[in-house]
Amino acid sequence: MPDTDDRGGSLAATPAQTIGPFFGHALPVPGGGRIAPEGHPDAVTVHGLVRDGAGAPVPDALLEFWQAGPDGSLAGAPGSLRRDLATGALLGRDGAVFTGFGRVPTDAGGRYAVRTLRPAAAGRSNAAPHLAVCVHARGLLHHLFTRVYFPEHTAAHATDPLLAQLPEERARTLLARPDGPGRYRFDVQLQQSADGAFEETVFLAFR
Repeated sequence: MPDTDDRGGSLAATPAQTIGPFFGHALPVPGGGRIAPEGHPDAVTVHGLVRDGAGAPVPDALLEFWQAGPDGSLAGAPGSLRRDLATGALLGRDGAVFTGFGRVPTDAGGRYAVRTLRPAAAGRSNAAPHLAVCVHARGLLHHLFTRVYFPEHTAAHATDPLLAQLPEERARTLLARPDGPGRYRFDVQLQQSADGAFEETVFLAFR
């Protein structure tokens, strides 16, 4: 039976959604994976896969990255990703080209990559240097938060408030793995696979 309006007239049927999932369609920005200034000699690449609970790649996820700079400073304009519309170049405070923010969709194979600088610990934080990651994907009622820690900071990991309270097998899901010169692999597992082959990434709850 068709729906009717308050005067008894028939309403035309319309689709419940038009393009969803839309994360990889409407939100990416040009150069969103270039967090480091173009050609910076210390730039590194962080790349990996986003997988679902069946171990299958998620081709329409979106990842946002937030980080401190190599000196521990927070260079970006809070709450924004400012760019030169003509060139797509990142614009930070006072015209700097490092904002500490990136936004990348996964490709058809569930892969992502960002080009950035290794962070230092921000301000007076007790946390070891890391990238903060926000994950958007189909099937999630709310976006998820996680972190990427780098293997070079072993001493800092021992006193990091988050890593220190996690069992070793869970803490490993937050550690990027060296994957060639200037490259790190970090996979995001949205749910533990039924066969136990893939451990769910640790996700953070903010209250």
